[in-house]
Amino acid sequence: MIEAIQNIFNIPDLRKRIAFMLALLAVYRIGAHIPTPGIDSEALANFFAQNQGTVFGFLDLFSGGNFRRLTIFALGIMPPVSPSRYSVRVSSSSIPESASH
Repeated sequence: MIEAIQNIFNIPDLRKRIAFMLALLAVYRIGAHIPTPGIDSEALANFFAQNQGTVFGFLDLFSGGNFRRLTIFALGIMPPVSPSRYSVRVSSSSIPESASH
């Protein structure tokens, strides 16, 4: 097992990819602790305490707690996914012929 890990670092391309991945992970973890400016953290904590077990708790689960703390990276987790899903649904829905006239 130790030899396999050592071989990973002997291959230059793999070493670069692992270093890049670790750098991205470090940037994300740092951004996960920077709060969004202008947000009252006490009011937000009270809001999540009152709405525990609702959709907000579900979103917080997928954002790794960043939604509850409302960090700068919590703002960009869900929005790119949702509009693309909605556009696919809208474009795939058919309008009956009688309704279009």
